[in-house]
Amino acid sequence: MSRVYQNVLMDSTRWAGFAPRDGDIIIATSYKAGTTWMQGICAALVFQQPKPPLPQGELSPWLDSNFGSIEEVLALLEGLRHRRYIKTHMPLDGLPYFEQARYIFVGRDGLDVFMSLWNHWHNMTDEGFAMLNEGPNRVGPDFPHPPAEIGPAFDEWISKGGFPWEHDGWPFWSHLNHADTFWQVRERENVLHVHFQDLLDDLDGEMRRVSEFLSIPVDEAVWPELLRGVGFDAMKSNAEAMAPAAGRGLWKDTKNFFHKGTNRRWEGVLSEAQVAAYRALSARRLSPELDAWLARGSRATAYPNAG
Repeated sequence: MSRVYQNVLMDSTRWAGFAPRDGDIIIATSYKAGTTWMQGICAALVFQQPKPPLPQGELSPWLDSNFGSIEEVLALLEGLRHRRYIKTHMPLDGLPYFEQARYIFVGRDGLDVFMSLWNHWHNMTDEGFAMLNEGPNRVGPDFPHPPAEIGPAFDEWISKGGFPWEHDGWPFWSHLNHADTFWQVRERENVLHVHFQDLLDDLDGEMRRVSEFLSIPVDEAVWPELLRGVGFDAMKSNAEAMAPAAGRGLWKDTKNFFHKGTNRRWEGVLSEAQVAAYRALSARRLSPELDAWLARGSRATAYPNAG
């Protein structure tokens, strides 16, 4: 951990009191890249059933978020007796690194991330914005309501940093920097890279990769049921249990948290110039290998633990 990330949404210092266990699973994404999907996959593998026994917030909390007191989150984690799978949106340079844990990083093309983010942002209630902006431990400026027009919001997202060392991502954080921090450790045996597009293209194969990475044997007798349980439609139908902060008044429509589950919705919405500007930004900020993988997944390149 070399940086401190603190804003109205999250706080990297909340990891200071975390006590790791052998085999802990840390699901690490930026945002709108497949976090909840991977939580569902890990739940199916850990419990060997298509639906988790409790709402995900009670099984897999977002440790670095400012939604609840860190004392309550740590107590919840300490009380869990199953193999823990913990959600984080923190870049790796803001996370502690534990040799005994397994890290699953989920990547997605930034254009697809932004389109999902736009829906996510507009699905938040006034009460949700107040919950964030009036929180006792928040740091930095208020989290803003989304602007009316998508074009100017996208332009700002790719040109303004959420933290002093970032150059894009406002008002959240840099999706590109987040990916880069995990790409630097892609050859470590306890780090797995999974791509959103690969999950869409071959959910069975990718879930088997995750199962092998976590040393959880595949039981072919129940596998088809597990696979159906983590499909997009099944997770959307169980949104009250699967969506983060469900029941806390954060979302206008909890099911709409699982909006489309598709890629390339930016076509015909963002201009050709905006798409080109994002591609140029990604090419400047990332290595050619990561730039290609983040845009296209395993169809672009193959690296250890990266598809």
